[in-house]
Amino acid sequence: MNFDQQLFHLIDEALKEDVGDGDHSTISCISPGAKGKAVLKIKQEGILAGVSVAQKIFQYKTPECTFLSFKKDGDKMTPGEKAFEIECPVSVILECERLVLNCMQRMSGIATLTRQFVDKLIGYKTKILDTRKTTPNFRLLEKEAVRIGGGVNHRHGLYDMIMLKDNHIDFCGGIEKAIENASNYVYTKKPGLKIEVETRSLNDVRRVIAAGKGKVFRIMLDNFTPSQIIEALEIINGEFETEASGGINLDNIIEYAKTGVDYASIGALIHQAKSLDLSLKAVIV
Repeated sequence: MNFDQQLFHLIDEALKEDVGDGDHSTISCISPGAKGKAVLKIKQEGILAGVSVAQKIFQYKTPECTFLSFKKDGDKMTPGEKAFEIECPVSVILECERLVLNCMQRMSGIATLTRQFVDKLIGYKTKILDTRKTTPNFRLLEKEAVRIGGGVNHRHGLYDMIMLKDNHIDFCGGIEKAIENASNYVYTKKPGLKIEVETRSLNDVRRVIAAGKGKVFRIMLDNFTPSQIIEALEIINGEFETEASGGINLDNIIEYAKTGVDYASIGALIHQAKSLDLSLKAVIV
């Protein structure tokens, strides 16, 4: 499924969860044919994310709605600004209000935290990666928020990359065997699927280099200190992409970037982000 197909599935399931057998608050007091207008008000500073998602949520329910954007995804936002205005049946505004806010508040928090990391890396080659440490059934929009904030999406799931982590390696019987099995699988079953290998020591790095040339595209340096990463990069000598992972935060990200590692993957982009304050208010004229 492409992005929109996945999004429409998410919207459909989220509305079913919320509406159930009917939005009785609205049904009980709003005329079925009533039209209305509402505005998305910004109440907290940060990076805005989810405007295009909000538009698609409303259009999913009412394709002929009028959606007017004042700001776009990735814009800086400050309290008092307006993000967009929606005009459509009142029942649609009220039914979609919480889904729109939940998505945008969460996405804006992730985009804001991601941008803080990205801004610290200006002038360095290192790029920020997200991880699979996401909320079940909401990964699509959490990773989109990372992208909006200036980060790079890692694999989206277990299906679009082979990553041989510590447990895969241990269960398989070692780095060499895991790489060989994965490489044979790609060759016979999934041509083009990339292989990344997690390493836990400099010796692991040497073993991946020896067994993985022409098979592995990226080496993950898991819980390596910056000084250990420098040693690892000297051994790797540019033959593989490199990724630092584990314990990286806003206070030490520059130390990792100074090593010259290609990527820094940070689960906290998503699981430590705080939702930002937004509200959708009726416009009464």
